[in-house]
Amino acid sequence: MNYLHEGIVWLNDPLNWTNPGGLLDRLTEHLTISLWAVLLGCAVGWPLGIWLGHRGRGGGAVITVANLTLAIPTLALLTILPLTPLGFGKPPVVVALAVFAVPPLLANAYTGLRQIDPETREAARGMGLSGGQLLRRVELPLSVPYLAAGLRTAAVQVVATAALAAFVNGGGLGEIIAAGFGIGMSAGGGGQIVAGGIVVALLALLVEGVLAVVQRLVTPPALRAQARRKRPTAAAPAG
Repeated sequence: MNYLHEGIVWLNDPLNWTNPGGLLDRLTEHLTISLWAVLLGCAVGWPLGIWLGHRGRGGGAVITVANLTLAIPTLALLTILPLTPLGFGKPPVVVALAVFAVPPLLANAYTGLRQIDPETREAARGMGLSGGQLLRRVELPLSVPYLAAGLRTAAVQVVATAALAAFVNGGGLGEIIAAGFGIGMSAGGGGQIVAGGIVVALLALLVEGVLAVVQRLVTPPALRAQARRKRPTAAAPAG
């Protein structure tokens, strides 16, 4: 509990927020890294998942790619990528986190299109819609809640994992934690480590909450009601 108290005291010191390299600077770096990683993940995962879902093929490939990507340790990528032309700093961090973000984005995009009732597709084709029109006017609007769910999952994972950027001089809130280890637990670094961990956790929870609201807002009321009807209810106890 002493370290927790020291962490709260550290957070209550305004200088720890406003000094160069303080919490505000590191928080800005953390959000910037996370944003670019999620955007890069969306640029890869969404088009591929939407294309495969529209074609109705490649479900096994989606699962395989997602599982293989999740099996790659982010820390291992952060160790290897700086040895490439990307070098040290933010670029390898963004790429590594983007790889981590792709699986939920890809899987949810594919699932979102495949869950659409085949009769809905047939009705749209019967109205004379082409493949592209079917995708734009029917499939994508109905799959938006799934796309939002994938974005929510990816963003929270990236924000929580971006603290590892400190290992390759990539900035972010991990630098606060790493500096605390450098100071030493007995010299007051324990409070700084706890403070950095608290901020990372709270930031992840904030992103989760905001995107949960966004996901609800983009889900049509009819689909929300349908999801509630499909939700299993608890069985009554026997006796």
